[in-house]
Amino acid sequence: MSEVESEPLIARDLFGDRIELARQYTAALAEQGEERGLIGPLELPRLWTRHVLNSAIAAPLFHGSVADIGSGAGLPGLVLAIARPDVQLTLIEPMERRVAWLTEQVADLGLDNVDVLRARAEDVDGSVRFDVVTARAVSALRTLLPWTAPLVRDGGELALLKGQNAANEIDAAQKQIKKYRLSDVRVEVLGEGVLPAAEVTRVVRARVRS
Repeated sequence: MSEVESEPLIARDLFGDRIELARQYTAALAEQGEERGLIGPLELPRLWTRHVLNSAIAAPLFHGSVADIGSGAGLPGLVLAIARPDVQLTLIEPMERRVAWLTEQVADLGLDNVDVLRARAEDVDGSVRFDVVTARAVSALRTLLPWTAPLVRDGGELALLKGQNAANEIDAAQKQIKKYRLSDVRVEVLGEGVLPAAEVTRVVRARVRS
């Protein structure tokens, strides 16, 4: 079994007085994540930087009501809920075993700003709309937009955590961007000079109009 990455110094800055909850969550993910099919066997040596801090660095982007689509291990949803207790999170996940993990973590961490919903994003009641919708490592943007954009209230935002090909994904999703009336579509790079260069966070942000 690989050794779990030591907590980087920057973690305390990102989580502030919520650092103990972040440690508890990360320890649980390290202990149970591979066994429960939440993370791969090679992720333990980079669990903090690649996953937890990669999500936490985006926390200032969120406000009001937020939906995390395909929340899986709780990245970024549980991390955001820890870092931003003032934000109301809904974690939307279709797989029962992952829903069980998310529900357990919400209880174990005592998070009162999280709801867990077992559903596919495309099946969520259209009457439910959020200020911001996010997702991380779910699908290519052109596939992701039809799942996420309809859940954003008029004038709300998408903040989708993507990889190095984020700009190319925007180019490939022009048809969907037009269909769902997105504006100010851009890639923001977060964590430069703070996180390791290979682990900076790229967020595709956009405004949504009904």
